[in-house]
Amino acid sequence: MAAEYPLEARKRTRRAAAGAVTGAVCMRCAQRYPAKNLDGPCPRCGPEGVLDIEFDLDRARRALSLRGLDSRPRDQWRYRELLPLPARARVAPLHVGWTPIEDAPRLARWAGLRSLRLKDESRNPTASFKDRASGVGVARALAGGARVVACASTGNAASSLAGAAASVGLRSVIFVPEFAPEPKVAQLLVFGARVIRVAGTYDETWELCQRACDAYGWYNRNAAVNPSLVEGKKTCGLEIAEQLGPAVPDWVAVSVGDGCTIAGTWKGLREMRALNFIERLPRMLGVQAEGARPLVDAFEQGRDLAPGPAQTLADSICVGHPRNWRKALRAVRESKGAFVAVPDEAILEAMREAGRLSGVFGEPAGVAGLAGLRKAVAEGIVSRRADALAVVTGSGLKDVKSAIRAAGKPVTLRPDDAELAAYLKERPV
Repeated sequence: MAAEYPLEARKRTRRAAAGAVTGAVCMRCAQRYPAKNLDGPCPRCGPEGVLDIEFDLDRARRALSLRGLDSRPRDQWRYRELLPLPARARVAPLHVGWTPIEDAPRLARWAGLRSLRLKDESRNPTASFKDRASGVGVARALAGGARVVACASTGNAASSLAGAAASVGLRSVIFVPEFAPEPKVAQLLVFGARVIRVAGTYDETWELCQRACDAYGWYNRNAAVNPSLVEGKKTCGLEIAEQLGPAVPDWVAVSVGDGCTIAGTWKGLREMRALNFIERLPRMLGVQAEGARPLVDAFEQGRDLAPGPAQTLADSICVGHPRNWRKALRAVRESKGAFVAVPDEAILEAMREAGRLSGVFGEPAGVAGLAGLRKAVAEGIVSRRADALAVVTGSGLKDVKSAIRAAGKPVTLRPDDAELAAYLKERPV
């Protein structure tokens, strides 16, 4: 379970020590850059040249141990040596990370698995996985003297950035496609963000945000080109390794849009293996919607990415041109994992069954990993004897319309005992 910790400890985490960063390397051309180039893509390659930040794991090992971690607050800053933070970085006071991992035996039977656990990222401050990345982004924006932070998002990255920015007094400008769900847009407005709704696709929204950041000098939180943000997402993998130790699962299932979440989770697991926190690595299962599956196609055909159409009710993964595709494919290939695509109907079923069989309420993209696991088991990709973990990346309260579509509407009766009795006779509880 996610543990609370005293206010004094939370105050201490508002200043974090420097990470053990050595530099960064371009995923496209392999050019290396010093540790100061950590907030944008490779200057040679542009947005296609996403950087991968490298760390001195020997230096980190001296500071990180199970005993040493026991004395640290249970949030994402406990892994500060593995984060791209400048010395004495100021961080947002929100409690991000150390989300619970719950056993879900009834849901395991539905998925056809021996064992299934859920890591519930809806417990984060703005109710999604994206708080991990925004925490790092805001810390780096503050360190660089930025006054305005910006991103393009279908909702979760946007709300996480707006909330983190509000907590430290930064201004935020958020670009969302017009199909972004109202509850997500409401969060942005409550946090005081300047919200720009774009009459176009997510990819067009992303491009407009990129141009605006360049033109106006705003700090760019778009994780697909800002490598520091993936390091924030990495803390999910670090936590899985620390929380489970020898019981690390055989498979970790993650929904995939731009590719940053699966890339970060895998990197965290890989680093914890190098630091001897775990003895083996799980395989990664990347799950996309059938209507937005460019990474599935690239994986199945053994090729690089070819952007494709994007149409799915799972707005958080409605991406036709994943910007972090190289890292996403590397995560799955290195782990000897797989990519699968699932139809919207299967995502809605997973949304309903996760609630009814485990008590976890995930948004469509949040439970896509569950739908993908069920499909992977049915197709023999994942063994029925496997232990699996699904990362539930966001709360179902983010998309109430899809929740009603998944679960149905309530019955309406008059305040009449006879009418209630007749209804219960027809539909026993």
